[in-house]
Amino acid sequence: MTADRNGPYGALDITDYIGADASLLLVDDDGPFVRRLARAMETRGFDVEVAESVSEGIEKAKVRPPKYAVVDLRLGDGNGLDVIEAIRESRTDTRVIMLTGYGNIATAVTAVKLGAVDYLSKPADADEVFNALTQRPGEKADIPENPMSADRVRWEHIQRVYEMCERNVSETARRLNMHRRTLQRILAKRAPK
Repeated sequence: MTADRNGPYGALDITDYIGADASLLLVDDDGPFVRRLARAMETRGFDVEVAESVSEGIEKAKVRPPKYAVVDLRLGDGNGLDVIEAIRESRTDTRVIMLTGYGNIATAVTAVKLGAVDYLSKPADADEVFNALTQRPGEKADIPENPMSADRVRWEHIQRVYEMCERNVSETARRLNMHRRTLQRILAKRAPK
């Protein structure tokens, strides 16, 4: 597929961006979102497969390991990090993007350790996903214009301790000197801006 000069890729062939193997696995339990993203990625030249659960994502990763993957962190039947592990067991050169509405530094670090190359917070549009998937090694992301708020820094710290405690709420509450129910309420909320 070659885009015309007025297309999103200029005069370059789409394979200059995504290579000859354009297989993409999208794993997200938000059906309308994942279908919309799948259509957008297909128009950009990807050969897209969709999974709406951890088990379906793992199965598709084993049957046909993708060159690219976009995986949501929290899915109805578990953790998207399990899908990344399954992808890495089958194929080590996959470019994986972690996508989540519950963005925090600790899970971003865990995702990168498991092999994700980028971490995007929802709502991410198709252009952001495409740019993250096709970013060349050594390219740097733009520095955010606004620093994190105090509420966000606190939330990030709580998430980091939660991940260090292997997602054990009781142990995390003990280490933070916080009531367990208070911690559960904080963990259930989306990250502050």
